[in-house]
Amino acid sequence: MVAIVVAEDDHDILMVVQRLLTRAGHDVVPTADGAEAWEAIQRQPPDLVVSDISMPRMSGTELCRLIRTTEVTRDIPVLIISGHLIPGDTAAVEHATAVLRKPFLAREFASCVDKVLQTGHVEGQGPAVCP
Repeated sequence: MVAIVVAEDDHDILMVVQRLLTRAGHDVVPTADGAEAWEAIQRQPPDLVVSDISMPRMSGTELCRLIRTTEVTRDIPVLIISGHLIPGDTAAVEHATAVLRKPFLAREFASCVDKVLQTGHVEGQGPAVCP
């Protein structure tokens, strides 16, 4: 079973993402922001992190940077999901494995998660953009 930490401050989106991942057979740890996600990641490093960008206490960008600069977590793939990305703004997602823009369809999300789990993080390459 694949373990996935989800960081999302919108409760409705968090519940939808958690339901989609659970139905796909994954073990999901839902968190309300980047700081709570980081605590969960430190307790038990997951196989994947799915994170929004704009969150209280710690943004998804800060969470991703922290994951990449910590020895134990640096190779964990990170899928950023966001409705606030500006086209061409690579700084916000430079450490991510992949990016999926909100709103997304369930099949797009599932496909992106599968892709990220199969490919993992490739150092030195920009994030893949999912459909």
